[in-house]
Amino acid sequence: MTKQMIWHVARRIKSSLPEARRQPLLPIASAAVLFAATCVGGCVLDWEVPDATVETPAAFRAARPTSAPPIPSGSDWAAEFRSPELTHIVEQALAQNLDIAAAVARVEQADAQARISSSALWPNLNMNNIAERVQIPGTLTPSNGRPSSPTRVNFFQLGLTASYEIDFWGKNHDASNAARLLADASRFDCDVVAIATVVSVVNSYFLILATQDRIGIAHNNIRIAEAALGAIKGRLDVGAATALDYWQQESIVAGLRAQVPPLEETLRQTQNILAVLLAVPPESVNFKGRSLTRLHFPELKPGLPSELLLRRPDISAVEASLVSQQFSVLQARAAFFPSIQMTGLYGVQSVALKTLFRPDAIAWQIAGNLTQPLFDGYNLQGQFMLQKGRYAELAQDYKKQILTAFSDTENALIAIAETSRQLKLQVDAVIASRHAYEAEHARLMEGVIDIAALSITETTLFQNEDLLALVRLAYFQAATSLFQAVGGGWSDRERLLENASEKAAYEVDKGPWP
Repeated sequence: MTKQMIWHVARRIKSSLPEARRQPLLPIASAAVLFAATCVGGCVLDWEVPDATVETPAAFRAARPTSAPPIPSGSDWAAEFRSPELTHIVEQALAQNLDIAAAVARVEQADAQARISSSALWPNLNMNNIAERVQIPGTLTPSNGRPSSPTRVNFFQLGLTASYEIDFWGKNHDASNAARLLADASRFDCDVVAIATVVSVVNSYFLILATQDRIGIAHNNIRIAEAALGAIKGRLDVGAATALDYWQQESIVAGLRAQVPPLEETLRQTQNILAVLLAVPPESVNFKGRSLTRLHFPELKPGLPSELLLRRPDISAVEASLVSQQFSVLQARAAFFPSIQMTGLYGVQSVALKTLFRPDAIAWQIAGNLTQPLFDGYNLQGQFMLQKGRYAELAQDYKKQILTAFSDTENALIAIAETSRQLKLQVDAVIASRHAYEAEHARLMEGVIDIAALSITETTLFQNEDLLALVRLAYFQAATSLFQAVGGGWSDRERLLENASEKAAYEVDKGPWP
């Protein structure tokens, strides 16, 4: 144990006592510290805190290096797609989602656990009332070698017992702080769940609209292929076409019809998934949105990487867990030092009920108990090493979470840029394939049948139109990925509010002598 640690402990002793009691107890406290240092002299209590810092880039590679305010959160962000139905669905999910409700319940549990962990900061006061009647056998009090008559004795007591551990080394405060920070982490985790719920709801809604678009495209293509099939059949009837021409076109029509059932399955199953996110039975939902093409793509600015660190609740959750673990390490280290327990009793005692409340029936007792661990099979050393190892693990998790946040944002920005380009190119592909089909269909109407060319132009058009719907879906889902990557509208303001709420709870529970 270093001199710095001894002086640190002595300062905590002084600050933990009332002003009037500090000076007389300082020699005792110093002696206790030296005694503890002697007893644990063979233990390694020094701790080199693992580094948990990550180099923050000046800007995102896929965005301009400019600061930006937090993006809107929840239903405000959903409203930027200009779909009243989507905005209403997001509001409903935030109010009713069962995952969010479970996360809120976990916050309540964490607050309760923090209160339990803070209970050691308060004295323990109990009422101890006794009404007792005992018969002492005569064989235990013989007279002249012979058993005497049994003796009956009454005992009555009304009183209070109290106990309190003087937190010289800060062990109980460390435990309380660790639990409080875990309660903070649970609040941040609840925000993570809320953001993930919004993303799941919006993506499911986009998938429903895109699937409806694909079903509409499939039905339209079936009509086009059936019209071509009718034209070929007319020519077959007059001998201007062959049976091969007819059945090749029929196979195209049948293939298009076979594409509809899987799309209907996806549509209905996604509606059921969205119903669960809204915490309602699938039979009770009916979404009116018809096409993804009617939605507006919002403008999203990621800001700077340094701002991202304060806008991701998952980073704040891991950070709170890391700091909590630091207090757990300090708690494990403080367990090596003596534990000083104060106990007391005050009340009235009597062997007769009628004299129980006389002034001379008052009884009181006060005692102090000092316990110093000497050897416990290396349990304390193991606990200290365990907590240090847990801190080292969380330090790496914290660094990984920050790097993951940077990566998520870069990937989302790349996805938006590239799917935007792909969307424009795919529109050009659809236009070109439509012109090609129209030219080939005009030849069919003129009586010139090239079934191979017709099949190729039809298939190319149908595939390009379906792919356009899929690219548009990926484009909109990239927006939700960026929304989640930059924190879902969460900001340092929410972080401060959560910390203030937890601090207020701690002020209530921290005990009379912090």
